[in-house]
Amino acid sequence: MTRPIFDAHLDLAWNAVSFDRDLTLDVSELRAREAGFTDEPSRGRNTLTLPELRKAGVYVCVATLLARGGPDGGMQPGRKRTNLDHSTQSIAYCAAHAQLAYYRLLESQGYVRMLRTRGDLAAHWQAAIKDPANVPLGIILSMEGTDPIVTPDQASEWWDAGLRAAGISHYGRSHHAYGTGVSGSLSRAGIELLKEFEELGIALDVTHLCDQSMAEALDVFGGPVLASHHNCRALVPGDRQLTDEQIKRLISRDAVIGVALDAWMLYPNWIRGQTQPVVVGLEAVVDHIDRVCQLAGNPRHAAIGSDLDGGFGTEQTPRDLNTIADLQKLEPLLARRGYIDADIDHIFSGNWLRFFGSSLPE
Repeated sequence: MTRPIFDAHLDLAWNAVSFDRDLTLDVSELRAREAGFTDEPSRGRNTLTLPELRKAGVYVCVATLLARGGPDGGMQPGRKRTNLDHSTQSIAYCAAHAQLAYYRLLESQGYVRMLRTRGDLAAHWQAAIKDPANVPLGIILSMEGTDPIVTPDQASEWWDAGLRAAGISHYGRSHHAYGTGVSGSLSRAGIELLKEFEELGIALDVTHLCDQSMAEALDVFGGPVLASHHNCRALVPGDRQLTDEQIKRLISRDAVIGVALDAWMLYPNWIRGQTQPVVVGLEAVVDHIDRVCQLAGNPRHAAIGSDLDGGFGTEQTPRDLNTIADLQKLEPLLARRGYIDADIDHIFSGNWLRFFGSSLPE
């Protein structure tokens, strides 16, 4: 039996718009279409499409808008441009709207359903439980890096469009905070944006914030906090991971922490493009889940935020994961660690249902 999953981090629209992928296809068909492509390491190795999400038992996900337009990004001599980077916030704003248009079209075609309120979430989940084969994927809209929000007062425009969570940085420096790979404080605009988020009811995703910006954000922001796709620094060193003290602080805020499936976050000293997936399995995913549970003293703060196809494919996933449907393999691994059915339900879906059932507007 497939256990229902709530995945708190999938870059679906970026995957489609920037990689030119038709997510309505079966995984095997999309892989076949990309055979021989050499522009990205993940070509022909994608782990998800909309049909595969249904097969996986993913009833709801947090779906992102992802476009960087930070002060250090865009076109620079000697720097390889990525399909994430844009020269200005206004261009990032347009790129994010292209992704939003993709979600809106999918919704009109019956592939997804935008969930804006706690009532939407509850009704959708119950419908999916009763008829999983015919209910579309529920999505809660998030933004990974807030450069597309050109001015803090523009946050209300994004709220009206359905935005319900956001992380204010990604890799490098955004206009609002410092993220992975750099270090520094929140900007004045970042502080103002967090105040707008709190007033509107947009949850803060601390994922990718550097240590200093994260500490400041947690001081400034009094609303709901999550870590959508974050692993444990005690197990795999690096500033992309959470320290035990950060995890404890998040737990004190009743946050939920989603484990990510990117192999470089699961195996110490992973070198992108060189280390092979054979070195790490899904047991490592359970290690990170278990550490959060041990620090919390209960299973109410660990969950899934897979980030699958977040710019990588099976060249950078655990050896025993071929598609997102293999998330179901976590169930017996957790059971062998002593987690009972109720605990596993919390981790697979219940913790995110509780979090968004509270943070979303009525």
